[in-house]
Parts: sequence; structure tokens; C-alpha cells
Amino acid sequence: MRFPLLPRALLLPALLSLALLGVRVQQRFAGEPFTDGPDGPGVPDGPAVPGGPGVLGGPGVSGGPRGPGGPDVPGAIRAAAFQWQASSSSSSVNGTAKPPPTRHPLQPPYPYPYRFLLNEPHKCRERAPFLVLLVATEPADTAGRSAIRQTWGNESSVPGVSVLRLFLTGVHPVFGGPLRRVLEEESALHCDILQQDFLDTYHNLTLKTLMGMEWVSRHCPDAAYVVKADRDVFLNLPYLVRRLLQPQLPPKRDFMTGYIYRDTGPLRSKAYKWYVPRQVYPNDTYPPYCGGPAYVLSGDLAVKVYAVAQTLPLLNMEDSFVGVCLHALGLSVTSSPWGAFNMHRLPYDKCRFSKLVMVHHYQPEEVLTLWPHFQGANVTCPR
Repeated sequence: MRFPLLPRALLLPALLSLALLGVRVQQRFAGEPFTDGPDGPGVPDGPAVPGGPGVLGGPGVSGGPRGPGGPDVPGAIRAAAFQWQASSSSSSVNGTAKPPPTRHPLQPPYPYPYRFLLNEPHKCRERAPFLVLLVATEPADTAGRSAIRQTWGNESSVPGVSVLRLFLTGVHPVFGGPLRRVLEEESALHCDILQQDFLDTYHNLTLKTLMGMEWVSRHCPDAAYVVKADRDVFLNLPYLVRRLLQPQLPPKRDFMTGYIYRDTGPLRSKAYKWYVPRQVYPNDTYPPYCGGPAYVLSGDLAVKVYAVAQTLPLLNMEDSFVGVCLHALGLSVTSSPWGAFNMHRLPYDKCRFSKLVMVHHYQPEEVLTLWPHFQGANVTCPR
């Protein structure tokens, strides 16, 4: 069919828009960094925070550049990288050079100089906190963050113990531009949001956790402990601190605990949300690891995990990847008291919850309704 000149001219912008949309959708599902122009599609030019977000090692972010060797990674750590890395990097077979391995779409680029769009580099400048609480959240979850600030994420929840709270987020795959302004206002008000320029998707949760470990490594390496938690948990920080961490004692070193998975392996069926292909992780089992909804590690170990992550092939399963990092470091997880970390929802009971660290599958708004009763003194629990 032939179109007159004017209608064809009008069709060109529409066709161009469709082509650009296709590129962006392809980029989204390939897990590529969120870059389309200076600050990515929907992300306005210019600094996100005073001083500008910067590239790692550039303005707005302290520390040197992050390359394949990572920040001050000892040779022993690099040598401890998982065996599949060495076997997959063989340069030739029968004298014929092999092409470099391609990255699977479920494997985000890493190491990669993701930029901090929102950062709080000075929060530990005056003194190191006893505990840094890193909460994984989505960009649009303003109400959830507000509820967490008022409940288990309150920095005053453990009297006499310094707690520092930070929310971890990426860039919304569709509404990055409009949410950028909302997040900037929320960040200016509360000073507790970290954001880098990767797409905020399920398969990028590993990037989100590594962003938190990077922040601890660069800006708060002397923190005694680090807790990483998801938004949909009931977290009892006073019990965790008094029962497990015991601030009256010297901080533990090379320590990590939570709900421990042992002798588990990747799911190979694409029908699962947790699908991990052999190209991403060829082994049949994972090293022991702590379930992702909530776990705690010593501050020194958080720094080591971030360092060794620069040398390992990234997994799209965040909690399993942290276990791989511990394996590469020659370390393992520590068993927690039985039932302290619960991966399944339990019916709310104040006396029962007062002796638990974490219960999964509690939305922040639901916790907000339960919190006054949980904090109240009108219920006497047996010792």
C-alpha cells in the first residue's frame, strides 16, 4: 500500500517511538544497566544529591574505581573463587581459541560502575553505629518505608544501642522519571535512601544487596553488625541485639546467621520464579546460606563479602550468592537459635513474637497496626 507523503511523514515519529520502545524493553529484560543518555531513560540530567551521584570513584562517591579486582581484594580471596570460574575461562581447546563466554540475561553486569543517584555518605562520620539496618525496598513503596520507619525500622527501637537505617532501591523500570522527584523529596526529608542506576527488578536483588555492602565498605566499615532485611517481615531488633549480638561483648568477626539452608540447589525449570540456568550457576548444590528475608552479619564480613563479590560470577538469587561469597572466603554461616528466624508466616502472638527475630510475610502496613500492641506493656508474658 502506498501512502501520500503527508501521512507517511506523520507515521515516522510513531514508528521511531515503537522502535525505541522495543530497544528499552529488550534492555529491561536483559538486565542491562539503566543507561539511555546521561542519566538513563526517565532520569533527568544533573545531580541527584548535592555533589552529584558520580561514577564510583568520581564526584559524590568516595573510594577508588571498582574494577575486576575489586577494592583491595587479597590474592588469596581471588584464588578462592569457585571452580566453575577457572574451568569456564580456559582459553583454548585443541589449540583453537575459544570465544569469551556470553553473559546470560539473568546475570546482571558485575563488576560494573553503577552510580549512586541517592547516597548518604556522611551518616557514619561522627561515630560508627552498632548496627546498620539495610532494608530492600522498591522505588514506589513510599507507604511501606513510612510504616517501617515507625515500627521495626525505627532507629530508636533498641534503647542504648546505635542503629542506622537505610533503604535500598534501584530505578523503576517504567516510571523512573516521575519517581525520581518523589524519591529525592523523601530522601531530603529522611536522609535514609540509597539508590543506584540499575533497574529495580526481582533478578537484580543481588545488585541491591551489593549496593548496601558497598555503602558499608566505603562509608561505614567500622559498624559492628549489618542486618539486611526485606520489607515484608516482622523484625524484632531488640531481641536480636540482646539475645544474639550482645553489645556488652566485643563484636563477633567473620559472623553470619539467619535461617540457614543446607544441601539445596538451583531450580532448573523456567516455570519457577527462582530459575537459575547452568550458564549462570553450573553446580548442583549451593554452599550453606541464610534465607534472604532477613539475616545478620558482622561489619567486617560485610566488607569482605563486597570485596570477594568483585571476583565471582554473579547469581540472580541474592541469598544464595552471599553464601557463594562466604564459600569463596573459606567461611560458613553460624547456626541461630532454633525458630528465631521464620521463613513462613506465623499467626501474631505478642508473647511468641517477643522471643523471635524475624517472621516472614508481614506487610509493613499490617505491622503498623500490630505494633502498638507489640510495644505495649499491658500483656504479661511467661518467662
